Amino acid sequence: MALRTDDNGPETNRADPWWRSAIIYQVYVRSFADANGDGVGDLAGVRAKLPYLAELGVDALWFNPWYASPMADAGYDVADYRQIDPAFGTLAEAEALIAEAHGLGLRIIVDVVPNHVSDRHVWFQEAVAAGPGSEARELFWFRPGRGENGELPPNDWKSEFGGPAWTRVADGDWYLHLFAAEQPDLNWNNPKVREEHESVLRFWFDRGVDGVRIDSATMPAKDPLLPSFAPDHSQTQPPKPHPFVDRDEVHDIYRAWRAVADSYSEPKVLIGEVWLADPGRFAAYLRSDEMHSAFNFDYLNCPWDAGTLRSVIDATIDAHAPVGAPATWVLSNHDVTRHVTRYGRADSSMGRSPAQHGAPADLELGTRRARAALMLNLALPGSCYLYQGEELGLWEVSDIPDQLRQDPFFHRSNGADVGRDGCRVPLPWAGSEAPFGFSPDRADADPWLPQPAAWAGLTAEALDADPESILNLYRAALALRSDEAALHQDDFDWRSAPGDSVLDFQRGPHFRCIVNLSDQQIPLDGAERVLLSSGPLADDGKSLPPNSTVWLRR
Repeated sequence: MALRTDDNGPETNRADPWWRSAIIYQVYVRSFADANGDGVGDLAGVRAKLPYLAELGVDALWFNPWYASPMADAGYDVADYRQIDPAFGTLAEAEALIAEAHGLGLRIIVDVVPNHVSDRHVWFQEAVAAGPGSEARELFWFRPGRGENGELPPNDWKSEFGGPAWTRVADGDWYLHLFAAEQPDLNWNNPKVREEHESVLRFWFDRGVDGVRIDSATMPAKDPLLPSFAPDHSQTQPPKPHPFVDRDEVHDIYRAWRAVADSYSEPKVLIGEVWLADPGRFAAYLRSDEMHSAFNFDYLNCPWDAGTLRSVIDATIDAHAPVGAPATWVLSNHDVTRHVTRYGRADSSMGRSPAQHGAPADLELGTRRARAALMLNLALPGSCYLYQGEELGLWEVSDIPDQLRQDPFFHRSNGADVGRDGCRVPLPWAGSEAPFGFSPDRADADPWLPQPAAWAGLTAEALDADPESILNLYRAALALRSDEAALHQDDFDWRSAPGDSVLDFQRGPHFRCIVNLSDQQIPLDGAERVLLSSGPLADDGKSLPPNSTVWLRR
C-alpha cells in the first residue's frame, strides 16, 4: 500500500518554465479510448477521458501522430500534416481537444516527423509521376541504380526496419527510405522542404499546441554524395562523419525551428528523439538556440540494477549540465517492452530480441519494481514521461496472434523481431471482460489488438476503488511531487547508502529518496518523516522492504 503520512511541506516554486520539470503523459490515440465503437481509439475518446488525465496529475499530453496517414507505420508515415486521420476524427475535434485540455490545465505536444513522409503524400505522388531528373524528385532522394542495368540500389544503406533502404520505381530510379518503403526520405537540402515544415509548425502552434516532439531527430540531414557506409567497429581509426545520422548541418534545421517556437508570446517547446552515445554530440541538440529537451534512452534501457542506474543518472545529469538543459526520465513508450514485464525478467533491459521475446516474467515482482521505479523517476531532477497504461500496471502482451500483428518490424523481419504491438494493446477502462470499456458496449468491432482477459483486474475502474492500487500510487506521488518545491529545482546530492544495491539521494535541504533494489529490507532513520512509500513498510515503518522506494522529510 502507498503510505502518505505527511502532507505538509513548502509551497512549490514554479519560477522556471513549465517544461523543465513537467510530467508529460504519452497518448497513443489508436489504443487510448474508442468513442465510436469501431475498435480504434479516437479523439472523441481522448476528450471523454481528459478529466481522468487531469485527476491523475500530469502537466501535459504528448500525442503520437494523429495526422492523415495510410498507417503503414502507425501514423509515422504522414500524408497530410494539416488534416486529422479520419480514423481518429477531424481537425475541428483536434482544436476542441486542445481547448478543453487547456481548460483543465493540460498542455499539448504533438509529433512531427521531419525525416520522411508517406508515399501517399502529394509531393511523392507528383515526384513519381514527374519522372527522372524532375524538380519534384529533388524533394526526395531519387537516384539511378548501380549495376549494368541499374538493377542494384544506389548504395548499401539499410532500413531501420530491416532490408535495403532503397526501392525502385517503374521508370528505373530508386528512392531512399531509411524506414519502411512507404516512408520516402525528404531531401532537407531543398529549401521547399524547410519552408514547408516551418509552416507546419506554425499551423499547429497557431491552434494552441504548446510544443512538438521531433521524431528521429538526428536523421534528416544526409551526405549529398550518398556514400556507402560500413561502420568501423575496430575503433582503431577516428570515427568518420556518419552519412545520415547526427550530421553537423542538422542543427541548422532546429535553430530555424527554435526561431519559430520563440516567436510566440509564450514560446513553444521542442523535444527531440535523440539516440546518441556521445554525450557531447547529444548535448549539442540542447543548446540555447535549439531544442529544449531530449529523450533519455540510456535510462529507458537501464536494467533494474543500483550500480547501473546510478551511473546512468550521473551521466545524464553531467551531459545536460554544460548546456543548462533539464534531464528527462522515462520507463516505457510505444516502441519498447512495457517495464512491468522487463522488470520481471532476469534480463530487465529494454531489448526486443528473439531471446527476450517470451522470456518468463514474474509480473508480481515486475509490478513491485515498477511502483518503486515510478517514485525514483519522480524524485530525479528534470521532467518525466509516462506512457499510457503504466499507471494501471499493464504488462507487455506477448501472445498476439501473428495474423493480427501490424508492426513493420515484425513483417520485415519475418517474425524474428516480434515488433512493438505488445505495448500498444488498447487500454482497459472498466468492466470484467473485453473490450473493458475501451469501446462502447455495443461496439461494431473488437479492439484492433486483443486485450488479455487477465486485465480485468487492471481496469481504471477497478484500480480507482482500491486505495492500495498502482493507479492511486501514481495519483499520490504526482500530487506530492507537484507540491514539493525541492523536486522542481536542480539540486541533487547522493548520500551514503547502506549497501551496493541501494540508491539514496537528497533534493534540497529536506527531501530524501531511498530506493532499495536489494533482496533484503534495510533500516530507516526514525528521525525522518515518511511522505510516501511505493508499498507497505516493514517493522512498523522502521524498514524499507526489497524493491521499494520511500520519500522522506528530513
